[in-house]
Amino acid sequence: MGRTITLQAADGAAEAYLAPGPADTPHAGVLLFIDAIGLRPRIEEMADRIAGWGYTVLAPNVFYRAGSAEELAPRTDLREPGAREAFFAGMGNRREGMTATGLKRDIACYLDALAGQPGVDGARIGVTGYCMGGMLALRAAAAHPDRVRAAGAFHAGNLVTDDPDSVHRVIRTATAEILCGHADNDRSNPPDQILALDAALREAGIKHTTAVYPDAPHGFTMADTSTYQEAGAERHFRELEDLFARTLGGR
Repeated sequence: MGRTITLQAADGAAEAYLAPGPADTPHAGVLLFIDAIGLRPRIEEMADRIAGWGYTVLAPNVFYRAGSAEELAPRTDLREPGAREAFFAGMGNRREGMTATGLKRDIACYLDALAGQPGVDGARIGVTGYCMGGMLALRAAAAHPDRVRAAGAFHAGNLVTDDPDSVHRVIRTATAEILCGHADNDRSNPPDQILALDAALREAGIKHTTAVYPDAPHGFTMADTSTYQEAGAERHFRELEDLFARTLGGR
């Protein structure tokens, strides 16, 4: 359904998967932030599905500084026992350059690239992210309240830290409606951190929905890994579609 393009990110050229929306009418765009495994067929499938709701979807290779999507891709079937864990143990430092400042610059480039696609209304943008991409989605909402109307974060982790630029601190500037679908078996996002993020969203007056998906492990949306949970993945699609429908407007 879509195709791979090259866009200009903060520190160089980056691949991105582009799934086009309606050709004959202005419509909203969706920026999809990948998980730590990278840009690959599963991400493309998800982008295509979201595009089928009536949006143009852009999924950039946020690890472009470390290599191309092909260079960073898994070489084994991550559904096999132990393969996912081995991949993460040996994936190297693909987060090079992904400081808070670097991420902020990258996100602005990705939003501009999405807004520049045919038919996309750059003032009606939704974002969704997975694993570390959930953190990026919330940072995008915080940094661009004039553009991002909705943000979804699924099986995200490390959203509450002691850093001054922790997501739960910077999120106060967001105006988007936020949906967080947490895994209930996630060491990177324990219950106390979920509660702290909720408190920050309430204090900022941000409209939000928080759900802890039962029996869902970290990475539950990713059908190409051993942590896939169909019930959680399908629930996430339903709730995300509803979020975008009520915040991004019609075609």
